[in-house]
This record gives sequence, C-alpha cells and structure tokens, in this order.
Amino acid sequence: MHWLWAIIVGLVLGLIARLILPGKQHQPLWMTAIFGILGGVLGNAVATWIGVNDTKGIDWIRHLLQLAGAVLLVGLGDMVYMGLRGNKRTT
Repeated sequence: MHWLWAIIVGLVLGLIARLILPGKQHQPLWMTAIFGILGGVLGNAVATWIGVNDTKGIDWIRHLLQLAGAVLLVGLGDMVYMGLRGNKRTT
C-alpha cells in the first residue's frame, strides 16, 4: 500500500513541478511521475538529515522539501531527456 501512495504522491509532485517550471517540458508523463517519486524521496532524506521529518501537526517543511526535490529532478530530467533525444530546447 505504501508503494501505491508513493506513486500517487510522486505523480502529484511531478505535475506540480511541471507547473512551477517555466516553459514546456517534453518528457512523458510516466517519466514525470518517476522524477516526482524520486524528488519526494530526496525531500524526505533532506528532511531527515536536518531533523524536520516528523513534527507535531502537518510537516510543511518536509512537504516543501519534497516539492523542491521534484522541481529539481523534473527540470534536470527534462534537460537530460531532451539531450538524449537530440532536440534543442526552443523555449
């Protein structure tokens, strides 16, 4: 069941990251979901490292770190994807 939530949250994080990033992202939706999942894992790792992974109430800092990780990975992943496809970014 945890895997299902990781996929759902990763897809949502990836989609929000695509909305935050300027221009058009060319990677497919499944790749966005994977980068969103990995960004969530990265955000959780950073939250654990700085000691804010489990607080009383809603863990806003952890959620922001997850979103920041998703934005970073979706942006980098799109650049790598476009580089592997051999297309130049026009935006």
